[in-house]
Amino acid sequence: MAELAWFKSSYSSNEGAQCVEVAETPGVVHVRDSKDKTGPQLAFESAAWKAFINFAADANV
Repeated sequence: MAELAWFKSSYSSNEGAQCVEVAETPGVVHVRDSKDKTGPQLAFESAAWKAFINFAADANV
């Protein structure tokens, strides 16, 4: 498996502990804590990730 190309979420800032990084592959979005790069990672089907992002945007989270 090729190495993932991680980028910091546009909703993350350099302040506080709430920063996430995202890496996209065909059909899957990977998510991890930007301050714990060797820690656990989550993987979501693209449609599920899009639904979550839409929900979070609507909820003003």
